[in-house]
Amino acid sequence: MSDCCAPGVRNANGRYDLVVVGAGSAGFSAAIAAAEEGAQVALVGHGTIGGTCVNVGCVPSKTLIRATEAVHQANIASERFAGVEGHGRVSNWSRVAAQKDDLVSGLRQTKYIDLLPEYNNVTYNECAARLVDGGVDADGKLLKSDRIVIATGARPSVPVISGIETVDFLDSTSALALTELPRSMIVLGSGYVGAELAQMFARAGVAVTLIFRSRLLPEAEPEIGEALTRYLAAEGIQIVSGVAYRSVDRTDAGGVVVAYSRGGHPEAITADRLLIATGRTPNTEGLGLSEMGVGQEPSGAIIVDDRMRTSRAGVYAAGDVTGRDQFVYMAAYGAKLAARNALNGNSLRYDSAAMPAVVFTDPQVASVGLTEARARALGHDVRMSVLSLDNVPRALAARDTRGLIKLVADGRTRKFLGAHILAPEGADSIQTAALAIRGGLTIDDLADTIFPYLTTVEGLKLAAQTFDRDVKKLSCCAG
Repeated sequence: MSDCCAPGVRNANGRYDLVVVGAGSAGFSAAIAAAEEGAQVALVGHGTIGGTCVNVGCVPSKTLIRATEAVHQANIASERFAGVEGHGRVSNWSRVAAQKDDLVSGLRQTKYIDLLPEYNNVTYNECAARLVDGGVDADGKLLKSDRIVIATGARPSVPVISGIETVDFLDSTSALALTELPRSMIVLGSGYVGAELAQMFARAGVAVTLIFRSRLLPEAEPEIGEALTRYLAAEGIQIVSGVAYRSVDRTDAGGVVVAYSRGGHPEAITADRLLIATGRTPNTEGLGLSEMGVGQEPSGAIIVDDRMRTSRAGVYAAGDVTGRDQFVYMAAYGAKLAARNALNGNSLRYDSAAMPAVVFTDPQVASVGLTEARARALGHDVRMSVLSLDNVPRALAARDTRGLIKLVADGRTRKFLGAHILAPEGADSIQTAALAIRGGLTIDDLADTIFPYLTTVEGLKLAAQTFDRDVKKLSCCAG
């Protein structure tokens, strides 16, 4: 990595075709896309290279989720399969955490640090950055450019609750860094981070209370949120919904107490630790956005159009800092478009119509396309199909029929509009639905497609057939 103020070898005058601010997944995507087109690029990173996903988000959370899933599967094996006994427990969380850290550092090295020498037209600068007239001020060094991509990401946000600043709460970053497990934990938040981490810690042996204002996974189909709530409760997670927070305070024993009201009645819960999982805040402080006329939402998110352009000519933004579609693959996608548009004339449009999304609970939640409510709001003549997993042979063979598949279609054109899956292996099925939506297929196309037997993805075919037929009256693979 180069020193902050050292110019690139071929940029002694400090001028670049593109300056990218942010060295996470989005920033690297923009820099590589530009470099592959022959552009001279300055990449400015501040903090741990690689950003959220590899360091404190996707990678560490999913490996810990998988570890505790193995514990859970061992413990319930005898309930599902006759003649099988199993027992699992976390015997040493610090070793689990150390293995996670090894994976994170390895991926950070191979997928970020080691990539920089492969692109000799990318100059890396490790320092704070600020937009100024003529380019970017990188800790006192002017990186001259008419084109800038901002990809500084986001961080966990903290809700406004009386007393919250007085307790040593965890966020998703610090929770994943724990080397010892608490005996009990309150998880605040109903989104995917709260749901994933609540189940993970519960399976590791922590007594977990999941508390939130509205309903679990409020952006998911109601049937899925309701079903997942039941499944988490069945695993021993205490779920408290529909609350209004009153205060947070420390207990005499060194724990935390959350006071709230529900149905007009004051209540409180206590635990050793509090985990805040109530959303994310864009990293925009110190970038000089208002001074440079870059428009922002009240949340701080940078406003962009469908070409990733901000309100200032020549300045683009992508990834979590824009507040849209906060998934690492969408950040990389948007950043690539931003870089190419900046260099080549704004011809590429951001399109998330076939964007798959996954929540790594167990069962997994996977979705793509329109929800029922969104389809109705857009004026479609909505038809739906809801198939419980006890109609899917794979689920029967695995003796785990938790979940459902919901498809949304236009009743007039029969065009396939959306798929929403709750299934233990649902994440690996959603891409088929994404391709179907991208290809403009109908539910008839999906129903007539050949699917392999005894797979979860076969449930898509069965759910498509359910629009017009009773699949209980079909033999295996019929239709």
